[in-house]
Amino acid sequence: MVPRSSGGESTSAVVLATGPIVHIDESMTRSGAALEDTTIETLETVERKHIIRTLNETRWVVHGKKGAAEILGINPSTLRSRMEKLGIRRPAQS
Repeated sequence: MVPRSSGGESTSAVVLATGPIVHIDESMTRSGAALEDTTIETLETVERKHIIRTLNETRWVVHGKKGAAEILGINPSTLRSRMEKLGIRRPAQS
């Protein structure tokens, strides 16, 4: 079990405790430290990457039966609006 926030170690330990005294294993505290060291991207960055990945998989088809908008579960006009806001443009074809 990986704790989601600081203090998660103690919550996990309490849940797993079999008696009135809680012992926190070192492995539980290390996983919490490892989470703090990871870089968390902004929602905007994650959204941009997800849209670009979906567009690349659909060969930049925005609408239609197998278009990016359908895969993402949004209206094509909403996708175009998000693309504009996030500065996503189709790369020049060579």
